[in-house]
Amino acid sequence: MRLVDALLSSLGAIRAHALRSILTMLGIVIGVAAVIAMVAVGNGARERVNAQIQALGANLIIVIPGTVTQGGARLGTGNAATLTDADAAALRAEIPAVQASAPIVRGGVQVISGGSNWATSAVGVDQDYFVARDWLVERGRDFSEEESRRGGQVALLGQTVVRELFGGNDPIGAQVRVRNVPFDVIGVMTAKGQSMFGADQDDVILLPLQTARQRVVGTSRAKNRSVNQIMVKIREGEDLAAAEEEMKRLLRQRHRIQDGRDDDFSLRNMAEIQATREQSARTMAMLLLSVAGVSLVVGGIGIMNIMLVSVTERTKEIGLRMAVGARPLDVMGQFLIEATTIALIGGLIGIAIGIGIAIITAIQAGWPLLIDPIVVVTAFVFSGLVGIVSGFYPAFRAARLDPVEALRAA
Repeated sequence: MRLVDALLSSLGAIRAHALRSILTMLGIVIGVAAVIAMVAVGNGARERVNAQIQALGANLIIVIPGTVTQGGARLGTGNAATLTDADAAALRAEIPAVQASAPIVRGGVQVISGGSNWATSAVGVDQDYFVARDWLVERGRDFSEEESRRGGQVALLGQTVVRELFGGNDPIGAQVRVRNVPFDVIGVMTAKGQSMFGADQDDVILLPLQTARQRVVGTSRAKNRSVNQIMVKIREGEDLAAAEEEMKRLLRQRHRIQDGRDDDFSLRNMAEIQATREQSARTMAMLLLSVAGVSLVVGGIGIMNIMLVSVTERTKEIGLRMAVGARPLDVMGQFLIEATTIALIGGLIGIAIGIGIAIITAIQAGWPLLIDPIVVVTAFVFSGLVGIVSGFYPAFRAARLDPVEALRAA
């Protein structure tokens, strides 16, 4: 029997029992759709996390105040002023791997411009901040050294603040008021988007560190020159883990922390956070692959079962074919092609559903759509292999039938 004839005969048999064939395909459909959707969603999520890490700043270690004990009570992380400008300067000067060390103070403020106002975050920074965050000024300029040193009343706006306060107008040269302190807008930052923690990074007004600490955030931090956190950028090619250990040793020495005592600061390595998220994504991927694998096995069992039923139902047809000259190999090939066709049709439907799920998920989550053609082809080929494996035994049984016994049984 020619391959084309066998294929047409298989399609006819599938069409004759359409509902049964569709139900048989379900396991294959679910398995293939799960594989394609899982890989596409995983790739999109990974790309989103990588983009968020890069938006926050590459090779970045964040130093935040840790827990301290006062009057027998342990204060929560970040509640005590344990980091200062001098700590940031020491990290920059004494650790060769450190490219930039940016002390930061921040606080919630209401920004007013004309008849518009907006609640946002005021962040006091120095020049190292722009290096650490890999953040550029889109329009205008950033702070000069003189403005940073003497505490100039100038401001850089994030894209969200520009949109809410000025709409479509250019804010450069305009004046905004923060806690009744006037600031001249000298620049607008490039868009950063959402951070990996879900915060809008563009909803911010950047001020010179001294100005923010003395006139906006509060005098308590100005007295001891404390900061909320220090962003440390490690040079490209340096070992982040080794740099982190050096930073920890230096800060313990500066804060006179004795051996055996807890640190009064915490270090957050963005690369470790990324690795943790990727590990979680891999774990979820393995679970989804397990589901897909089980679905494909169930689909294969379903195909084998339906093909065994088909052999029983078509005993007379098999006997007639063999009586008029069909070889056992022809009969076996016919049933194998039919099983493989069912699996491949299920694979095509699964591919369409998987791509649809990936598209919908990418649109809803707002991350890039990354469908791997190799995975699509592999899933399709694998569905065909499932059809061949699961159809082999029924095809073998059909080929072993004695034509005389087959006609008599029918």
